Amino acid sequence: MAGSPTARRRRLSIELKKLREANALTCAQVGAALDWSGSKVNRMETGTGRVQPSDIDALCRFYDTGDELREFLKSLARQAKTRGWWQVHGSNAVPTWFSIYIGLEQDASTFRQYQCEVLPGLMQTPAYARELHKTGAHVPAKDIDRAVNVRVERQAMLTGPQAPDAWFVVNEAALHNVIGDRPLMREQLERVLESSELPSVTVQVLPFDSGTYPTTGSFTMLGFPDPEDPDIVYRDGITDAVYLEGEHHVREYTRAFDGLRAAALSPQRSAQLIKSIVKEYAT
Repeated sequence: MAGSPTARRRRLSIELKKLREANALTCAQVGAALDWSGSKVNRMETGTGRVQPSDIDALCRFYDTGDELREFLKSLARQAKTRGWWQVHGSNAVPTWFSIYIGLEQDASTFRQYQCEVLPGLMQTPAYARELHKTGAHVPAKDIDRAVNVRVERQAMLTGPQAPDAWFVVNEAALHNVIGDRPLMREQLERVLESSELPSVTVQVLPFDSGTYPTTGSFTMLGFPDPEDPDIVYRDGITDAVYLEGEHHVREYTRAFDGLRAAALSPQRSAQLIKSIVKEYAT
Protein backbone atom coordinates (compact mmCIF):
# COMPACT_ATOMS: atom_id res chain seq x y z
CA MET A 1 0.00 0.00 0.00
CA ALA A 2 1.29 3.49 -0.78
CA GLY A 3 2.85 5.35 2.14
CA SER A 4 1.67 8.96 2.12
CA PRO A 5 -1.91 10.09 2.88
CA THR A 6 -2.03 11.79 -0.52
CA ALA A 7 -1.21 8.56 -2.32
CA ARG A 8 -3.74 6.64 -0.21
CA ARG A 9 -6.44 9.17 -1.04
CA ARG A 10 -5.60 8.93 -4.73
CA ARG A 11 -5.67 5.12 -4.66
CA LEU A 12 -9.02 5.16 -2.85
CA SER A 13 -10.48 7.47 -5.50
CA ILE A 14 -9.26 5.19 -8.28
CA GLU A 15 -10.75 2.10 -6.65
CA LEU A 16 -14.14 3.74 -6.04
CA LYS A 17 -14.36 4.91 -9.64
CA LYS A 18 -13.44 1.42 -10.90
CA LEU A 19 -16.24 -0.11 -8.81
CA ARG A 20 -18.85 2.28 -10.17
CA GLU A 21 -17.74 1.85 -13.77
CA ALA A 22 -17.70 -1.95 -13.38
CA ASN A 23 -21.37 -1.68 -12.47
CA ALA A 24 -22.07 0.60 -15.46
CA LEU A 25 -23.55 3.34 -13.28
CA THR A 26 -23.25 7.13 -13.23
CA CYS A 27 -22.43 9.18 -10.16
CA ALA A 28 -26.01 10.44 -10.15
CA GLN A 29 -27.41 6.90 -10.17
CA VAL A 30 -25.20 5.79 -7.27
CA GLY A 31 -26.07 8.93 -5.32
CA ALA A 32 -29.80 8.44 -5.87
CA ALA A 33 -29.63 4.80 -4.71
CA LEU A 34 -27.85 5.79 -1.48
CA ASP A 35 -29.81 8.99 -0.88
CA TRP A 36 -26.69 11.04 -1.58
CA SER A 37 -26.08 13.71 -4.17
CA GLY A 38 -24.30 12.74 -7.36
CA SER A 39 -21.73 15.44 -6.60
CA LYS A 40 -20.82 13.67 -3.35
CA VAL A 41 -20.02 10.50 -5.27
CA ASN A 42 -18.00 12.54 -7.76
CA ARG A 43 -16.00 14.23 -4.99
CA MET A 44 -15.21 10.85 -3.48
CA GLU A 45 -13.92 9.61 -6.84
CA THR A 46 -11.83 12.70 -7.55
CA GLY A 47 -10.27 12.96 -4.11
CA THR A 48 -11.77 16.39 -3.44
CA GLY A 49 -14.09 15.17 -0.68
CA ARG A 50 -13.38 13.29 2.53
CA VAL A 51 -14.51 9.67 2.54
CA GLN A 52 -15.68 8.19 5.82
CA PRO A 53 -15.45 4.45 6.61
CA SER A 54 -19.25 4.49 6.90
CA ASP A 55 -19.43 5.73 3.30
CA ILE A 56 -17.28 2.78 2.26
CA ASP A 57 -19.62 0.39 4.05
CA ALA A 58 -22.63 1.84 2.20
CA LEU A 59 -20.91 1.70 -1.19
CA CYS A 60 -19.63 -1.85 -0.72
CA ARG A 61 -23.08 -3.07 0.28
CA PHE A 62 -24.52 -1.38 -2.79
CA TYR A 63 -21.83 -2.77 -5.11
CA ASP A 64 -21.98 -6.16 -3.32
CA THR A 65 -18.22 -6.42 -2.83
CA GLY A 66 -16.38 -9.00 -0.76
CA ASP A 67 -15.28 -8.42 2.84
CA GLU A 68 -11.59 -8.25 1.93
CA LEU A 69 -12.06 -5.40 -0.55
CA ARG A 70 -14.35 -3.55 1.84
CA GLU A 71 -11.78 -3.67 4.64
CA PHE A 72 -9.01 -2.61 2.27
CA LEU A 73 -11.01 0.43 1.15
CA LYS A 74 -11.94 1.33 4.73
CA SER A 75 -8.27 1.15 5.68
CA LEU A 76 -7.40 3.52 2.83
CA ALA A 77 -10.14 5.92 3.97
CA ARG A 78 -8.88 5.95 7.56
CA GLN A 79 -5.23 6.41 6.63
CA ALA A 80 -6.01 9.13 4.08
CA LYS A 81 -6.97 11.33 7.04
CA THR A 82 -3.47 11.28 8.54
CA ARG A 83 -1.18 14.26 8.10
CA GLY A 84 1.99 14.11 6.02
CA TRP A 85 5.26 15.16 7.66
CA TRP A 86 5.38 18.28 5.48
CA GLN A 87 2.01 19.55 6.70
CA VAL A 88 3.32 20.33 10.18
CA HIS A 89 5.17 23.28 8.63
CA GLY A 90 1.88 25.04 7.86
CA SER A 91 0.02 26.07 4.70
CA ASN A 92 2.11 29.23 4.27
CA ALA A 93 5.32 27.22 3.93
CA VAL A 94 3.63 24.49 1.86
CA PRO A 95 0.68 25.76 -0.23
CA THR A 96 -2.16 23.28 -0.67
CA TRP A 97 -1.50 22.84 -4.39
CA PHE A 98 2.12 21.92 -3.66
CA SER A 99 1.27 19.78 -0.65
CA ILE A 100 -0.57 17.42 -3.01
CA TYR A 101 2.57 17.08 -5.12
CA ILE A 102 4.84 16.33 -2.14
CA GLY A 103 2.50 13.56 -1.04
CA LEU A 104 2.70 11.96 -4.47
CA GLU A 105 6.45 12.52 -4.78
CA GLN A 106 7.08 10.62 -1.55
CA ASP A 107 5.63 7.43 -3.03
CA ALA A 108 7.10 7.61 -6.52
CA SER A 109 9.21 4.72 -7.76
CA THR A 110 10.32 6.61 -10.90
CA PHE A 111 11.02 10.31 -11.17
CA ARG A 112 11.62 12.18 -14.43
CA GLN A 113 12.17 15.93 -14.40
CA TYR A 114 13.15 18.63 -16.88
CA GLN A 115 14.26 22.01 -15.53
CA CYS A 116 14.85 24.87 -17.91
CA GLU A 117 15.52 27.88 -15.63
CA VAL A 118 16.55 26.76 -12.13
CA LEU A 119 18.24 23.69 -10.72
CA PRO A 120 16.10 20.78 -9.43
CA GLY A 121 14.60 21.28 -5.99
CA LEU A 122 15.78 17.83 -4.87
CA MET A 123 19.38 19.00 -5.40
CA GLN A 124 19.19 22.56 -4.10
CA THR A 125 21.34 23.76 -1.22
CA PRO A 126 19.54 25.64 1.58
CA ALA A 127 21.19 28.90 0.45
CA TYR A 128 20.06 28.48 -3.17
CA ALA A 129 16.52 27.51 -2.11
CA ARG A 130 16.32 30.49 0.24
CA GLU A 131 17.23 32.90 -2.56
CA LEU A 132 14.51 31.44 -4.77
CA HIS A 133 11.91 31.69 -2.02
CA LYS A 134 12.82 35.33 -1.41
CA THR A 135 11.59 36.24 -4.87
CA GLY A 136 8.64 33.83 -4.85
CA ALA A 137 5.11 35.09 -4.39
CA HIS A 138 3.58 32.17 -2.48
CA VAL A 139 5.78 32.08 0.65
CA PRO A 140 5.59 34.98 3.15
CA ALA A 141 8.98 36.23 4.34
CA LYS A 142 8.38 34.93 7.87
CA ASP A 143 7.84 31.40 6.52
CA ILE A 144 10.85 31.18 4.20
CA ASP A 145 12.98 29.19 6.66
CA ARG A 146 10.19 26.63 7.07
CA ALA A 147 9.76 26.37 3.30
CA VAL A 148 13.50 25.79 2.91
CA ASN A 149 13.41 23.09 5.60
CA VAL A 150 10.65 21.29 3.71
CA ARG A 151 12.73 21.35 0.53
CA VAL A 152 15.76 19.97 2.36
CA GLU A 153 13.70 17.21 4.02
CA ARG A 154 12.26 16.20 0.63
CA GLN A 155 15.77 15.48 -0.61
CA ALA A 156 16.03 12.47 1.70
CA MET A 157 13.99 10.51 -0.84
CA LEU A 158 17.07 10.29 -3.10
CA THR A 159 19.20 8.59 -0.45
CA GLY A 160 16.65 6.42 1.37
CA PRO A 161 16.31 2.64 1.04
CA GLN A 162 13.30 3.10 -1.27
CA ALA A 163 14.94 5.78 -3.44
CA PRO A 164 13.17 6.16 -6.80
CA ASP A 165 14.89 5.78 -10.13
CA ALA A 166 15.45 9.53 -10.63
CA TRP A 167 16.45 11.09 -13.97
CA PHE A 168 17.02 14.83 -14.36
CA VAL A 169 17.54 16.82 -17.54
CA VAL A 170 18.70 20.37 -16.84
CA ASN A 171 19.00 23.14 -19.40
CA GLU A 172 22.49 24.67 -19.45
CA ALA A 173 20.88 28.06 -18.80
CA ALA A 174 20.11 26.96 -15.23
CA LEU A 175 23.85 26.39 -14.62
CA HIS A 176 24.74 29.93 -15.71
CA ASN A 177 21.77 31.70 -14.12
CA VAL A 178 23.42 33.22 -11.03
CA ILE A 179 21.14 32.88 -8.03
CA GLY A 180 22.56 34.84 -5.10
CA ASP A 181 26.25 35.21 -5.93
CA ARG A 182 29.07 33.25 -7.53
CA PRO A 183 30.29 31.47 -4.36
CA LEU A 184 26.71 30.33 -3.73
CA MET A 185 26.48 29.01 -7.30
CA ARG A 186 29.78 27.18 -6.96
CA GLU A 187 28.51 25.45 -3.84
CA GLN A 188 25.22 24.68 -5.57
CA LEU A 189 26.81 23.10 -8.63
CA GLU A 190 29.07 21.03 -6.40
CA ARG A 191 25.89 19.74 -4.75
CA VAL A 192 24.50 18.78 -8.17
CA LEU A 193 27.70 16.83 -8.88
CA GLU A 194 27.43 15.04 -5.53
CA SER A 195 23.79 14.16 -6.22
CA SER A 196 24.64 12.84 -9.68
CA GLU A 197 26.90 10.24 -8.06
CA LEU A 198 24.04 8.65 -6.12
CA PRO A 199 23.27 5.17 -7.46
CA SER A 200 19.64 5.98 -8.22
CA VAL A 201 20.25 9.38 -9.84
CA THR A 202 21.08 10.32 -13.44
CA VAL A 203 21.80 13.93 -14.46
CA GLN A 204 22.07 15.20 -18.02
CA VAL A 205 22.64 18.75 -19.22
CA LEU A 206 20.88 20.07 -22.30
CA PRO A 207 23.61 22.31 -23.81
CA PHE A 208 23.10 25.60 -25.61
CA ASP A 209 24.26 24.02 -28.87
CA SER A 210 21.98 20.96 -28.67
CA GLY A 211 20.01 21.99 -31.75
CA THR A 212 16.30 21.31 -31.90
CA TYR A 213 14.55 19.53 -29.06
CA PRO A 214 10.98 19.31 -27.72
CA THR A 215 9.98 22.85 -26.75
CA THR A 216 8.33 22.80 -23.37
CA GLY A 217 8.58 24.37 -19.95
CA SER A 218 9.75 22.56 -16.84
CA PHE A 219 7.79 19.46 -15.84
CA THR A 220 7.97 16.37 -13.66
CA MET A 221 6.70 12.84 -14.31
CA LEU A 222 6.04 10.49 -11.41
CA GLY A 223 5.62 6.72 -11.70
CA PHE A 224 4.41 4.46 -8.89
CA PRO A 225 5.21 0.90 -7.83
CA ASP A 226 1.61 -0.32 -7.92
CA PRO A 227 0.39 -0.80 -11.51
CA GLU A 228 -3.06 0.29 -10.32
CA ASP A 229 -1.68 3.79 -9.72
CA PRO A 230 -1.22 5.53 -13.10
CA ASP A 231 1.71 7.82 -13.86
CA ILE A 232 1.17 11.53 -13.38
CA VAL A 233 2.62 14.68 -14.98
CA TYR A 234 3.09 17.73 -12.77
CA ARG A 235 3.59 21.33 -13.87
CA ASP A 236 3.54 24.25 -11.47
CA GLY A 237 3.11 27.98 -11.76
CA ILE A 238 3.29 30.95 -9.41
CA THR A 239 0.03 30.30 -7.58
CA ASP A 240 -1.17 26.88 -8.69
CA ALA A 241 -0.28 23.61 -10.37
CA VAL A 242 -1.57 21.26 -13.05
CA TYR A 243 -1.78 17.49 -12.60
CA LEU A 244 -2.20 15.44 -15.77
CA GLU A 245 -3.07 11.74 -15.52
CA GLY A 246 -4.64 10.78 -18.83
CA GLU A 247 -2.84 8.25 -21.01
CA HIS A 248 -2.53 10.79 -23.83
CA HIS A 249 -0.84 13.36 -21.58
CA VAL A 250 1.54 10.83 -20.05
CA ARG A 251 2.44 9.40 -23.47
CA GLU A 252 3.20 12.82 -24.98
CA TYR A 253 5.28 13.99 -22.01
CA THR A 254 7.16 10.70 -22.01
CA ARG A 255 7.93 11.28 -25.68
CA ALA A 256 9.07 14.84 -24.91
CA PHE A 257 11.32 13.67 -22.06
CA ASP A 258 12.86 10.98 -24.25
CA GLY A 259 13.56 13.67 -26.85
CA LEU A 260 15.22 15.88 -24.24
CA ARG A 261 17.38 13.00 -23.03
CA ALA A 262 18.45 12.23 -26.58
CA ALA A 263 19.40 15.87 -27.21
CA ALA A 264 21.25 16.26 -23.90
CA LEU A 265 24.87 15.44 -23.15
CA SER A 266 25.65 12.03 -21.72
CA PRO A 267 25.83 11.87 -17.91
CA GLN A 268 29.65 11.75 -18.11
CA ARG A 269 29.93 14.75 -20.44
CA SER A 270 27.31 16.56 -18.38
CA ALA A 271 29.46 16.15 -15.27
CA GLN A 272 32.48 17.48 -17.16
CA LEU A 273 30.54 20.57 -18.26
CA ILE A 274 29.30 21.22 -14.72
CA LYS A 275 32.85 20.90 -13.37
CA SER A 276 34.11 23.43 -15.92
CA ILE A 277 31.43 25.92 -14.84
CA VAL A 278 32.31 25.31 -11.18
CA LYS A 279 35.88 26.37 -12.02
CA GLU A 280 34.56 29.54 -13.65
CA TYR A 281 32.62 30.41 -10.51
CA ALA A 282 35.75 29.72 -8.43
CA THR A 283 37.57 32.53 -10.21
